[in-house]
Amino acid sequence: MEIKSERIVTSYEAKKIIKKREKENELNYEQKNALDYLSKFRKKAEKDVQELLEELGKIEKLHDKHIIAIAETLPQDEDDLRLLFANERVVLEDNDKKQIISAVKKLSK
Repeated sequence: MEIKSERIVTSYEAKKIIKKREKENELNYEQKNALDYLSKFRKKAEKDVQELLEELGKIEKLHDKHIIAIAETLPQDEDDLRLLFANERVVLEDNDKKQIISAVKKLSK
């Protein structure tokens, strides 16, 4: 298989891509498993997650991969957030951390 392009996507976007491919041709084993997983375990409304992505996009220090990781894992406190950024070179200020946690908690309500 040839890789034509690569970008980070949310689980919702991944599900849409796989569904589109399912209409075009039969899915392979891995794609079927991925679609099954995404159908079972993504419980938040796509609109809510999109709003979270937009809010996180306003934080200058966050790159796309950070925003997607936060939206996928929904860290509930600073310890969870620290784990996400453990191997990153991004240093978040306390204000940034509070903004992220606040945005995630809005979605969790």
